[in-house]
Amino acid sequence: MLQIRDHMSRLTHSLSPQLGLAEALDRLHQADSSGLPVLDDQKRLIGFLSEQDCIPSLLTGSYHCDSRTRVEDLMSRTPLFVSPDDSILDLARQMTGARPKVYPGREGGKVVGI
Repeated sequence: MLQIRDHMSRLTHSLSPQLGLAEALDRLHQADSSGLPVLDDQKRLIGFLSEQDCIPSLLTGSYHCDSRTRVEDLMSRTPLFVSPDDSILDLARQMTGARPKVYPGREGGKVVGI
């Protein structure tokens, strides 16, 4: 069986809930990813922020010159995740619909990859 662990990238970037939107977008760009996991102080998955989550805030924030938006204001609080041991084919089938295309890989309660 082809496993997700054989194709996932090691986690090199993540976000914290208190991070400002501009810095979060910089990290998304640095990670070359359309989304990143949001981790608490104990490195537990508490959310996920995608580029799509940011677009409405960017549009209204630039119009109103508002730069106070934080990751916790925009993140999905019920993030989908996968286990590195899951089947890559099962995940590919799930992704054919209007589902996210980036998933955190979680093992032992910790995010280990994307």
